[in-house]
Formats: sequence, C-alpha cells, structure tokens
Amino acid sequence: MISRLDDSNRPRRSGRIEARKASASDIRGSSIRRWTRFLFRLAAGTTLAVFCLFVFLIVLFKWIDPPTSSVILQDSVKSILSGKERGAVRHTWVDYEDISPFALLAAVAAEDQRFPVHRGFDFREIRKAVEGSVKGRRLRGASTISQQTVKNLFLRQDRSVIRKVLEAGLTVLVEGIWGKKRILEVYLNIVQMGDGIYGVEAASRFYFKKSARNLTKEQAALLAATLPNPVRLSARRPSSYVLQRQKWILRQMHLLGGPKYLSNL
Repeated sequence: MISRLDDSNRPRRSGRIEARKASASDIRGSSIRRWTRFLFRLAAGTTLAVFCLFVFLIVLFKWIDPPTSSVILQDSVKSILSGKERGAVRHTWVDYEDISPFALLAAVAAEDQRFPVHRGFDFREIRKAVEGSVKGRRLRGASTISQQTVKNLFLRQDRSVIRKVLEAGLTVLVEGIWGKKRILEVYLNIVQMGDGIYGVEAASRFYFKKSARNLTKEQAALLAATLPNPVRLSARRPSSYVLQRQKWILRQMHLLGGPKYLSNL
C-alpha cells in the first residue's frame, strides 16, 4: 500500500521540479532581456550625448578659436608617458587675415588642390588611391583638408574604423556649419609643423623669425613641404626630398593661378 502511494506521488514531484526549472529559466531570460535593453539604451544614450557634444563644439568653434586640439593633447601625453624630454608646446593662434596668402595657397597646393570645390571629400582622389592600390601600389592618403582638420581637432590619430566613421560624419557637419574659409583657418592654426610646433604662426616665428603674415611664397612652400611628416621632415635643415617637394609645391601654386585661387572661399 505504501509502495503504491509513493509511486503515485512521483509524477507530481517531477512536475513540480520541472515547473521550478521552467520558472528559473523564465527569470533568467527576463533578466537577460532587461540587461540587453539597458545596455542598448545606454549605448544609444551615450552615442547621442557624444554627437550632441560634437555638434555643440563645432557650432562654438565657428565663432570661438579652439584653445588647443586633440593632436596637441595626445602628443603631450605621449611625451609624458614615454619620459621624453620636450620643450614647451609652441602654438599661437592667428586670424585668417593675418596669414600670408602664400601660406594659405601652399597648404592647399600641397594637401588638397580641390579644396575650394569639393564638399569635404575628394572622390576623385579617393578613386585614384583605390585604383593605385588595386594595381599593387602603396595606398596613398586621400584625406582632404576638411577631414584632416576634423581629425586633428577632435579625434584620435589611429586608423580604426570607428575613427573613420566619426571623421566622415563630423566632416559633413564642419563643411556645413563652418564653411571653407573657417576650415582653412583652423587647419593652419592647429596642423603640426615640427616637433612640438603647431600652427603656421608658431612655425613661422620658429623657423624664419617672422609673423605668418610676412611669409614669402618660398618659405610658405617649404613649411608645406614638411606636412606629410613634420617631425622627421625639417624646414630648418631641409633634406633633398623636402627641397624637391618645395619646388613641386611652388609649381602647383603657379598652376593654380596664385593666391586668387582662394579668393572666393
């Protein structure tokens, strides 16, 4: 009799165990869903906050000159962490009107000759770079002055996909909010032109002992010739490569028609 009662109770116990397991599984599933929703909302909120911050800064810097840049801060931190002795950062802001027209033209001739006409991206140069890579040539850069300005001012100097996506989005905003003249002004005030030297005014005073407004076309072309690698390439002791590049930039400046090429920015 006892055996029959025990046998009759087994299915009920098994059912209760399975119910408890099902309940625990439902709780775990519900918890995972809650955490997934939370993380998604957190990521979306963070992305929106970062986007709004960038928009705020871009609008602000249309009217207010940036006190520093991402590249200056990153280089300073690298020097501290590496224990490298380094002098004070040389960086002096100068308005667009106080930059030699030759310096403005030299930068465009060296880095982005279609700057006045593109919308932030030079698809012609991008296509040439891709075609050259397909043919086995070393992939060359096709970044415009607008893209370089965004990277130097706001972003890290790595080559990650995330940085490239941010750079593209911010370039569209900068082109639409700032306009070409402001972009070129900011670019020439934050671009690196030597070890610890940032901006055309600081470079002009360091290398030529004069203000950027007084740069000759030869001096402007020499500074622009170092832009591919301003730490290794020197305007004070120019290598044969730098001198050859200076001559090439001077020819391009002439072919572009001189400073009047930028008169409609």
